[in-house]
Amino acid sequence: MQHTTLDHIEQIAEGVVSLVLRGTTGPLAPWEPGAHIDLALPNWLTRQYSLCGDPADRDAYRIAVRHDPLSRGGSEYVHRFLRRGRTLDVSLPRNHFPLVPAPEYLFLAGGIGITPILPMLPAAAASGVPASLVYVGQSPATMPFTDELLSLYGDVARIVATRHHGRPDLAALRSGLHPDALVYCCGPAPMLAAAEATFPAERLHVERFQPVTRTFAPNTPFEAVCARSGRTVQVPPDESLLDALTHAGHPVPSGCREGVCGSCEVTLLDGEPEHRDDIGAPAGRMYACVSRARSPQLVVDL
Repeated sequence: MQHTTLDHIEQIAEGVVSLVLRGTTGPLAPWEPGAHIDLALPNWLTRQYSLCGDPADRDAYRIAVRHDPLSRGGSEYVHRFLRRGRTLDVSLPRNHFPLVPAPEYLFLAGGIGITPILPMLPAAAASGVPASLVYVGQSPATMPFTDELLSLYGDVARIVATRHHGRPDLAALRSGLHPDALVYCCGPAPMLAAAEATFPAERLHVERFQPVTRTFAPNTPFEAVCARSGRTVQVPPDESLLDALTHAGHPVPSGCREGVCGSCEVTLLDGEPEHRDDIGAPAGRMYACVSRARSPQLVVDL
């Protein structure tokens, strides 16, 4: 974890605050566009937020938090109780939404989904690659960073207020793209579903705030062998690997517990996992909060 101080907090749109976290013990860890951090809140909750500042600024991180009254307490605490000067721990940045080289980019953002995409625009401009942004929200008042976007990237950024203009025509956007252009999309589930129905899967990169609803085979029991400690942990059908490890004295850091943040990654040494996450576990890794086993036993590096 990294120690930071809340240097600045301000409301930047209806229901959205921006936080600037400044390192207290020297430069913060480097990051690239698309990265996010875990923010450990004083109410014992940990939440994930995309970094939306300048990657070249090693002294501070910027995030934005939308207030969700139906949340599990993270955004409620940020909006009601966090004040300037508070010390907060944050994780090292993780990036499951990296900007990879392409001849052209189309960025699609919905609401608070602008946060991981915001740093991608200057990165694309610095590389000399054509890029455009379509930023969708109910109204400009609810959409953070619109002034910043229009002042810096007004020639390539299009702001779409659905109350007045309806939803953008994704098929028309697709028709004007380079055949090998990449599309980056972050926003609510209906926007992601529309993008997935419009753009080729191999050209589309998405970041989700909520897991996709899927149907899996019924859970079966398995055992997890912790290679370093030599302990074997039984994982019953009604318990996650994450919880079973915690109860057995092998706690794994976790955040969303829904397979979208990647904070509970464990190294898999043997066995066949059943991946149920939404970010695509790399080879030899699995996310303990949702993934299970296809084999009777998994060996993990714990």
